[in-house]
Amino acid sequence: MRNLHQLGLSQPFIEKVNSGTPCLGICLGMHLLFSESEEFGKHQGLDLLQGAIVRLPAHLRVPHMGWNQLHFKQKNGLTKDIPESSFVYFVHSYYAKPAGDIVLATTDYEMEFAAIVHTKNIWATQFHPEKSQHVGERLLSNFAQF
Repeated sequence: MRNLHQLGLSQPFIEKVNSGTPCLGICLGMHLLFSESEEFGKHQGLDLLQGAIVRLPAHLRVPHMGWNQLHFKQKNGLTKDIPESSFVYFVHSYYAKPAGDIVLATTDYEMEFAAIVHTKNIWATQFHPEKSQHVGERLLSNFAQF
């Protein structure tokens, strides 16, 4: 966030998204979209998605790295033609705790957390589609249709 502010990019980005331009946040990009984060202390995010980014519990190995399955909670064009329980690749130590009903899919890493969220023209993934082979390619192709 500090870099976005220093480069004068925060407000133009928010304005562009608020104007209706489709937005896809990936991993840290997802985190930046939320209201606040506790990574490296408490910080204000872009506040385009309501909720907080919190550290994975201390009993879990971090960073969480590896392949986990998607469990769909809602249908959406972003996940079109992606089968239930598809594997995608994660690398992270923090996760989103969204406010409201914006979770499209979850995953399990000894706990359930949001893997994909969506509201209006904003989509975000905790996992890395670019590292998730055919499933990630399908998701990115679906996003390109928006």
